[in-house]
Amino acid sequence: MYNSFISIVGVIQHSSELESLPEYLSNLFPVLSEHFSDFEVVLVNNNIDTPVAPYIEPLPDALKHNIYLLNLSRTTNKNHAVLAGLDRANGDYTVIFEFAFYQQPEIILQLFEKTREHFDIVYLRARRRRVGFRFQPLYKLFYYILRNYSNLQIDEMAHNTRIISRRALNSLLRLRENLRYMKAIYSIVGYKTAYLETDLPLQPAINETFADRFRTSLVAITSFTTFLRSLLLWIFIFSVVFLLGVIFNALKVKFTGIDIFGNIGEPFSGWTFLVVLIAVFFATTCLNLYIMSIYLSNIYNEIKQRPSYIIESIQRF
Repeated sequence: MYNSFISIVGVIQHSSELESLPEYLSNLFPVLSEHFSDFEVVLVNNNIDTPVAPYIEPLPDALKHNIYLLNLSRTTNKNHAVLAGLDRANGDYTVIFEFAFYQQPEIILQLFEKTREHFDIVYLRARRRRVGFRFQPLYKLFYYILRNYSNLQIDEMAHNTRIISRRALNSLLRLRENLRYMKAIYSIVGYKTAYLETDLPLQPAINETFADRFRTSLVAITSFTTFLRSLLLWIFIFSVVFLLGVIFNALKVKFTGIDIFGNIGEPFSGWTFLVVLIAVFFATTCLNLYIMSIYLSNIYNEIKQRPSYIIESIQRF
């Protein structure tokens, strides 16, 4: 038995996870009770419509007495729900344990064993991603931007399931950003990190829509990378080059009667070209305004200092 206090954090997002909750907890109990001197299970109810307590009540008292149920006042972003659980965790080590692995509780022991090699964060890494064919280029583009326009060390095949030491968790909880992308937060915190490979593929959550994934990627790109700032620079450079080309072409037509493509033109004609030019610069201006609006929106959300989550009640069993 390990002389360690371990916390398990689980986030309930969908009604299907409620159906597997008793088995999730029952599978955890023998592993935690037999191998750790003390343990707790922190459940975050982020599926507000259905009460969770009835699924926990039939369980043995020895298990129920170690369960904390956090009922959020409203459904929130999963990253914020995870933060609610991490804030409540008291263990020497904290494991974020996804429901997808509820039939493999021994993973907790494997993660903990890896920390014995002086790693502070150990996560599960998938060998492949199960996602629709039309979304694969979007995922590749997203992680390309993260790799090349930030200093973050993000593994694109990382599951959310991971173990975090107390000192790493204390550092993580100091980063109170309202716009949270947890994989980026883990990278910012640093500490010695390792992974264990798993055959379970990465795939979107049942209730996660494309709009949810798009919003998350937008938060990650605007909050943790310089991509849009770099894009804005290239748009400006292209606009300057295009402007110089237009000026040179206008002067060439004026003095020679031939444009840069070798076509014969009249000095005072060019209504079509003028319309195209105005349209291009109008589109560029709109794009610039859109990019700046994203940053302004992020700044606005940060300075409001709204809480990432609100706990309605805490239940003990």
